[in-house]
Amino acid sequence: MQIAKVCGTVVSTQKEQSLMGVKFLLVQFLDSEGQPLPRYEVAADSVGAGLDEWVLVSRGSAARQIQGNESRPLDALIIGIIDTVSVENQRLYSKRDQDR
Repeated sequence: MQIAKVCGTVVSTQKEQSLMGVKFLLVQFLDSEGQPLPRYEVAADSVGAGLDEWVLVSRGSAARQIQGNESRPLDALIIGIIDTVSVENQRLYSKRDQDR
């Protein structure tokens, strides 16, 4: 899994039949200090994530391990919305602080 920040949405009206109804988000991966990396990826959203939220992204074959996704051509899947991240007893991110 990797930590990423939701930075946009992707709309595709024409897509593979098994992806109908799937919400796609543009995510930017973060480093261990919470700084954005110069990499973006489109990820399917299974948890209802929103703009600017930090999320957990499962990639590769693990993205298809979720029930119902076995036959979907997914490379990245948002599987969690992060509440807090702490590194060496220092709070790096808190969703509560972002919601204010």
